[in-house]
Amino acid sequence: MKVRVRYAPSPTGYLHIGGARSALFNYLYAKKYDGTFVFRSEDTDIERNIEGGEESQYNDLKWLGIIPDESPFEMNPKYAPYRQSERLDLYRQYAMQLLEEGKAYYCFCSEEEVERRKQEQLDNGVKAPKYDGKCRNLTKEEISENLKKGLKPCIRIKLDPKDIFEFDDLVRGKMKFSSSDLGGDFVIMKSNGYPTYNFAVVIDDHLMDISHVFRGEEHLSNTPKQLAVYKAFNWEAPKFGHMTIIVNKDGKKLSKRDLNVLQFMSQYRNKGYLPEAIFNYLLLLGWNGKDNKEIYSKEEAIEAFDEKNLSLAPSMFDQDRMNWINSCYIKSLDDEHYLAFIKPFLFKVLDKDAYSDDELLKIANMFKEELLFGEMIVPKLERIYKPTYNLSLEEVEFLNLDTNPTLYKTIIEKIQSLDHLDKENIQQLFAETRKELSLKGKSFFMPLRLKLTGSHEGIELYNIFILLGKEEIIKRLS
Repeated sequence: MKVRVRYAPSPTGYLHIGGARSALFNYLYAKKYDGTFVFRSEDTDIERNIEGGEESQYNDLKWLGIIPDESPFEMNPKYAPYRQSERLDLYRQYAMQLLEEGKAYYCFCSEEEVERRKQEQLDNGVKAPKYDGKCRNLTKEEISENLKKGLKPCIRIKLDPKDIFEFDDLVRGKMKFSSSDLGGDFVIMKSNGYPTYNFAVVIDDHLMDISHVFRGEEHLSNTPKQLAVYKAFNWEAPKFGHMTIIVNKDGKKLSKRDLNVLQFMSQYRNKGYLPEAIFNYLLLLGWNGKDNKEIYSKEEAIEAFDEKNLSLAPSMFDQDRMNWINSCYIKSLDDEHYLAFIKPFLFKVLDKDAYSDDELLKIANMFKEELLFGEMIVPKLERIYKPTYNLSLEEVEFLNLDTNPTLYKTIIEKIQSLDHLDKENIQQLFAETRKELSLKGKSFFMPLRLKLTGSHEGIELYNIFILLGKEEIIKRLS
């Protein structure tokens, strides 16, 4: 069987963690078995679609290195179009086929009427209310009369209550559902002429020859409904794999209300995460390799990926782990790629016309080992070039040490005698001054750091001296 998988988002938002992970596992499966990865747009929820949503998700996937083989932007004529809004005639055609074959029927019940009857079932002790099939056996005359009245029907599929839907889930193993648990004959075409999700996705997957579907476990309840549609058409269904949910540190499903977690790829791009690092982290979010490695290149991930190693336990999103992986990738960048990556963040503090690339690289390299993401360099540079001096009581006490005036005066005198500032002569200056004034580490370094930057944190003090230069150091210590 030729492997064809798909990622089919709705353009009602931007690419988030869950969607990116689903896309990644489908992509890895396709590449592992020399298959095709399809990006398809489920854009029929017109009211909720956002402008640019589809293109944004597509571009974010490409940025991550999850590159579609087919999409609305790289169409294979055999399977086009790739947007549901451009396939409406197809859905109507197949819905009419089921009507003609007696496998579906017109339903003239209003939503309010359906909900009222379900509520009556609940009131009578029915735990799982369902559509009661009121319109299932309408005569041709009754249907014709309702249509003449201008009533707009939806179309419901006819379910056999004795049907059992079984499949081997690629993640969870054997799964079994009863037709009687699906809420009754469900809608496949709404009264507005648009297909429901569970109908359209079957038509799309069948016509696009989709062989395997990896998706989140929230779709598990949709699978038997889709299998019912496959059965109605006598089509072979793809193989399904349902991945576990992503949870936060409290063990609750990750939601947009988790403000301490970055959720959208645009946020990661803006804050200075490397796409290779996110790709790597998403790989580990619900999958474990046999070798327990932490760092994988794309090529290594494709080679190592095995759907049998997808986790059955919920996947906890750990921002700290993501940050650590990203820091590893930052450290591994060569000078050319590191400078290209970090420049936009340098220019949030530094005048882009005042520094050469060599000078920018020298500055950036002072922070490289401690960066978790690119934007971290901004406050670090601001402490040095634009200090605010919002000091705590403890910090103020260090600035008020009796030894400080002598310390500052001595540093100024010694630094004036230096031709230039480098690591060696600055460290020698520190050693001589400490010995001369009999100052221990904290009483020596902390007042200088606070006086120069307004912060007790930051890079090595000798690097701060190098960045500021003689004149600025003298000015601040004076």
